[in-house]
Amino acid sequence: MEQLTIKKAEKMSKDDLFQKLNTSAKGLSAKEAKKRLEEMGPNALPEKHISMLIRFFSYFWGPIPWMIEIAAILSLLVKHWTDFFVIFALLLFNAGIGFWQELKASNALDALKAQLALMARILRDGEWKEVEAREIVPGDIVRIKIGDIIPADLKLTEGDYVSVDQAALTGESLPVNKKPDDICYSGTIVKQGEMVGVVSATGADTYFGKTAGLVSTAGTTSHFQKAVIHIGDYLIFLSLGLVSILFFVQLLRGDNVITLIQFALILTVASIPVAMPAVLSITMAVGALVLSKKKVIVSRLEAIEEAAGLDVLCSDKTGTLTQNKLTLGSSVLFKAKDNQELILYASLSSETDTDDAIDLTIVSGMKDKKLLSSFTLKKYIPFDPVRKRTEAILSDANGKEFITTKGATQVIMDLCKVKGKDLDKANEKVEKFASEGYKTLGVASKNTGDDWQFLGILTLFDPPREDSAATIALAKENGITVKMVTGDNLAIARQISSQLGLGTNIQRVDTIFKEDSDIKYPSRKIEQQIEDASGFAEVFPEHKYGIVKALQAGNHITGMTGDGVNDAPALKQADFGIAVSGATDAARAAADLILTTPGLSVIINAVSEARKIFERMNSYAMYRIIETIRIMFFVVLAMMFFNFYPITALLIILLAFFNDVPIMTIAYDNTFLNKNPVKWDMQKVLSISTVLGLIGVIETFGILIIAKEYLQLNLIQIQTFIFLKLAVAGHLTLFVTRTKQPFYKKPFPAPSLLWSAIATKVLATLFVVYPLGLITPISWANVALVWGYCILWIFIEDLVKIAMYRHMEHRGSKNHNRFLAVIKQPTHKHHHIYGGC
Repeated sequence: MEQLTIKKAEKMSKDDLFQKLNTSAKGLSAKEAKKRLEEMGPNALPEKHISMLIRFFSYFWGPIPWMIEIAAILSLLVKHWTDFFVIFALLLFNAGIGFWQELKASNALDALKAQLALMARILRDGEWKEVEAREIVPGDIVRIKIGDIIPADLKLTEGDYVSVDQAALTGESLPVNKKPDDICYSGTIVKQGEMVGVVSATGADTYFGKTAGLVSTAGTTSHFQKAVIHIGDYLIFLSLGLVSILFFVQLLRGDNVITLIQFALILTVASIPVAMPAVLSITMAVGALVLSKKKVIVSRLEAIEEAAGLDVLCSDKTGTLTQNKLTLGSSVLFKAKDNQELILYASLSSETDTDDAIDLTIVSGMKDKKLLSSFTLKKYIPFDPVRKRTEAILSDANGKEFITTKGATQVIMDLCKVKGKDLDKANEKVEKFASEGYKTLGVASKNTGDDWQFLGILTLFDPPREDSAATIALAKENGITVKMVTGDNLAIARQISSQLGLGTNIQRVDTIFKEDSDIKYPSRKIEQQIEDASGFAEVFPEHKYGIVKALQAGNHITGMTGDGVNDAPALKQADFGIAVSGATDAARAAADLILTTPGLSVIINAVSEARKIFERMNSYAMYRIIETIRIMFFVVLAMMFFNFYPITALLIILLAFFNDVPIMTIAYDNTFLNKNPVKWDMQKVLSISTVLGLIGVIETFGILIIAKEYLQLNLIQIQTFIFLKLAVAGHLTLFVTRTKQPFYKKPFPAPSLLWSAIATKVLATLFVVYPLGLITPISWANVALVWGYCILWIFIEDLVKIAMYRHMEHRGSKNHNRFLAVIKQPTHKHHHIYGGC
């Protein structure tokens, strides 16, 4: 069996292709498919797998490992064997921690990818089945329909037509219509229609696979990652600057050059954020795993961070705010004889082998479903968001051909050219039903060559989900404005919106976006209309894109839900695109978040989790800045003023070890859940961290003076004394930075963080008393003094932290009020302020 190129498959007729692929219109057997899968491999692009050994050794290559390695070599040159072995142990420890964290994050991502697997409908053993797209083999018969991402190269064999968006592969700006005997490329998206095809090539042998081999994609960096990287750069430059000053001062004083270089390297390594990439990756991965357990799949890991700042959520009505469990209500008859005839023609316009809620509800209304089998379906055109109706061409038992259709009532009425009293009656009924929360469907039929006959109106009711009103209220409490987006008419939208407590300021989008250009380039007036609206009715997919653009122009971090192929642009444009339960493959591919269960509550849970992750990262960033300032400034200033090493290179290495172990558990910490959207405030973080860091320097100088002047400790005892002080104070500071409240109040640290910190501090304490000959020990009395001194200062640091938060939040509130006063000025004032732009 061979894979066929596009050109070969195009030239062959359907029958020749079946023969070449040793298949038929009935598909393959499961046994044959399994054999071909083993022979040709999965329908997936080959991934570059790096061996575990190479991944591990990569942690010994780079600027930070080089510094540690040079320090180890220098220790060998001066024959400081203890320093060498401890430095080498630190190198292995850093590599091991980094490797373990990468492996854990990688496993988490693999688990998420498995849940995101693309599915396809194939004919196996004579039955239509849904399988993972990677299990498709050449010769499989595949059914594709609107919203599907085509899973492999296909030659179309059955059906009328499909409209395919292949812009990503060919650059064509408009969808291309495909008919039987045409080729569809793997990775393209079905925009309209439904057809059946035979698979001619899979995996790397597809047109998409060969193109992908020539293209490399670049990933984007989220706002939060950029901020943390800025902090990392700041700390690196600060450390290098201070170390350089120290190096030249001590060199002028006649210090041994090799010893000085070794110490400078070790001090730099201990001060810069070596663990930052690992902490970032594991925090994101842990957050994604937590969300996956809540039936939310993250397709773009960085989106978790973006979700923390979400302040406007545009939510679909059907299935998200409502139950999507339709029931038939009363009918309005026009040309139909009775309700059952109306339901019969609507059922003939429906797919019986589908999971579409509307079709299932209509067919279930038939008292005698056997009637349907007396008609022969010749052609079926499924619903699409543009036509807003389905259509079926059928013949009855006598062979007489006729056409039925059902869809949006206004569309069907226009199709039938309803006018006069019938038009007034229909509009009156539609408005009445809408005011009561009912959705209406028009039904029509015609004999071939005749005019359409308007048969009547069916009503459907989709009640709000039981948890929707409470979830919307919770969203408001958490600073998120929910706006309803629906294709239903204005009256239904207002009815549902009022029931859910969203308000009744529902706008028809055609009154907002009057020109196509308004969607891409919304004016300030349109921005204000959209911001003020409670929701939007009679929405087409392109309007969703315009709504997102307008809200973003108003500086809102915007979330948008969607399920259809035409929702993809809006989901991509949104800061936080959400594919709802049952969404098409195209919508899922464009979204940042994919819901596997219906409802709004899962989205709010995801945002809450994102805010917790933000707080963990915020705590880590502040802790790293404080520790760098505390260690670097203290060591450099102490050496410049007292002309001795306040801590040895060996102890700095051990300090890095004791500090890095507990910090890895911050991904699991309990955090305060902010009731408002959170955004990165670099000024606040740097200001508070710098002040607390400088307090740490003063604090450490204080205990140095106590040790030197009052306890009369010798130099090597002072070094041990200072080591214990820095080790104990480090994680006490972490407990200060992890919350804006007093550190002894809720939320308490997670057990993993608390006990890892306690364990490392106990080990550090035992080490300074029983050092196994590595350093000079100090007494238990000195240990008690250090612990008491550090515990006293943690309360001082905490009081300063609380005072600074209050001061900065008060100042921020005043600035915000000034900003609001400016933007609420009349429009002509804005023109004056900005020079008439």
